[in-house]
Amino acid sequence: MNILLIGSGGREHALARAIKASPLCSRLVTAPGNPGTAQFGTNAAIDVADHEAVMALCRREAIEFVIVGPEAPLVAGLVDDLTAAGLKAFGPSRAAAQLEGSKAFTKELAREFDIPTAAFARFTEPAAAKAYIRQQGAPIVVKADGLAAGKGVVVAETVKEAESAVDSMLGGSLGQAGSEVVVEECLVGEEASFFALCDGTNAVPLGTAQDHKRVHDGDRGPNTGGMGAYSPAPVLTPELEQEVMDTIIRPTLAGMRSRGTPFTGILYAGLMMTADGPKLIEYNTRFGDPEAQVILPRMRTDIVAAMIAAADGVLDEVRISWSDFAAVTVVMAAKGYPGAVEKGSVIRGVEDAERDELVTVYHAGTALRGSDLVANGGRVLTVTALAPTIREAQQNAYAAVRVIDWPEGFYRSDIGWRAIDRGA
Repeated sequence: MNILLIGSGGREHALARAIKASPLCSRLVTAPGNPGTAQFGTNAAIDVADHEAVMALCRREAIEFVIVGPEAPLVAGLVDDLTAAGLKAFGPSRAAAQLEGSKAFTKELAREFDIPTAAFARFTEPAAAKAYIRQQGAPIVVKADGLAAGKGVVVAETVKEAESAVDSMLGGSLGQAGSEVVVEECLVGEEASFFALCDGTNAVPLGTAQDHKRVHDGDRGPNTGGMGAYSPAPVLTPELEQEVMDTIIRPTLAGMRSRGTPFTGILYAGLMMTADGPKLIEYNTRFGDPEAQVILPRMRTDIVAAMIAAADGVLDEVRISWSDFAAVTVVMAAKGYPGAVEKGSVIRGVEDAERDELVTVYHAGTALRGSDLVANGGRVLTVTALAPTIREAQQNAYAAVRVIDWPEGFYRSDIGWRAIDRGA
């Protein structure tokens, strides 16, 4: 079948690679794509926020199945418009995508359906938020309600820091995303990511991962969209995975269904592994980035067949199988990230880094300038290696990173340290 993939980042490069490997995929178009996705099909330079342009592309290219990668088109209702036009699409509806589009929506759902999560309160006025913060004390977490590209969360160590975050978010620093804030209890434990493939009624576990949000080694510095990740996450034992399914994923699906907004797509639960068990931090409604770059290379099941089963509501017939190998990915970012960065610097050595058949370099923020590959964003490349253990995968990923010649880039040197400390 002819498949359209929406998106342009490292996640979409990983998805393109997995989709093209499916015997069900005869032709792949990615919109707008990047130089990495172009290796597996055709890129279409359209504005994916223009839903009419997306549907026109589908008609022009005889598209039979649309897979939406990033969160913004999902929250904007692209799947609704595609479905209304008679096109089969993978991803949640606009109403169901509010699980990611609104932190307050998810917190209220968790409260209503007894899903374990942090205590919280919602605010649109700075004075009320600050009074609550002073009452609760620090550490405390301040979150922008809407989509903020991974930058709308402040884990405040002091009351003053939390109050500053409130002033910044409600003051417009994040635009509409910060028009409401959620202030919540600071959970103590280890973070992990759990993925499930959902068809509105059924859910199938789709792997575990841990990412590194802070920009610098030792988990220091500001939060980013993610500086690297590894899979599987040793902290999520099979017993804990079952607990997550029973206490978090299935109640969420049941709650969404009871509200008349069934969830179909990828449900990505950000978890805190506390002394009282796993608790939900937040939901994303798509594959993570860079988590997709460590989960998809480990999948042995046809991702297209699994997505079609989810879209058709027959996920109970699907079983996911996995490689025995672990995966580690290291993000190479432009200097200055997550702040302002300069674009246009030349990157060399990517082909040399991929000479190891167990290493893949995913394009996240790149472009072509003539024959030169150049940086075109904050997070520019993600370098993924597979190996029998996380320690070996880490070593192989960094060996590949060191082959890439890009003086204007930087990366963390400790991706995977938690798992390695556990002996993984």
